[in-house]
Amino acid sequence: MTNLTKNLIKKTFLSLLERMPLTQISVKMIVEECGINRNSFYYHYHDLPALIEEMIQEESDRIIADYPTIESAETALIAVTDFASKNKKAILHIYNSVNRSIFEQYLWKVCDYIVDSYGRSLLKGREIDEFDKEIINRICKCECFGIVINWLDQKMETDSQKFISRFCELHHGMIEELINRSLSGSSTI
Repeated sequence: MTNLTKNLIKKTFLSLLERMPLTQISVKMIVEECGINRNSFYYHYHDLPALIEEMIQEESDRIIADYPTIESAETALIAVTDFASKNKKAILHIYNSVNRSIFEQYLWKVCDYIVDSYGRSLLKGREIDEFDKEIINRICKCECFGIVINWLDQKMETDSQKFISRFCELHHGMIEELINRSLSGSSTI
């Protein structure tokens, strides 16, 4: 029964987010639309930010579970933008709210996972300097995070799959080049 109630709350909240900004949604609206009492909401969630945080955490965990290994940056970036595309209004209402930092925290977590998994597939037994590895990871995470944040800032008006595919075509080989430079020991520092 607990999971049914939690799922109903999440589904109702997502439905409300599709229709209105987060700032206009209250716990009272959620429980009235769910047909549950207020105490049931507070039994599961301290407040609306706690509900949002759990929903975003679950989605980031789902993305990570659905992609146990990442063989291409394109697949990874499309996975990140897929849920957002399907829930455009709700995501933009959360993203443009005061709770944006929660959203960014979990996006960073997903980008970190993507880069780590993709990096392992690129290295395949090659060992690079840990300092270089950290630099390359930071570059990749910032690129991934930046692409998604920029897309959100543009209100998801760009076709994300088309943009990501073209970005990956233009970007192809750059990470491999960074890895090769690390392996060759070339440094200008």
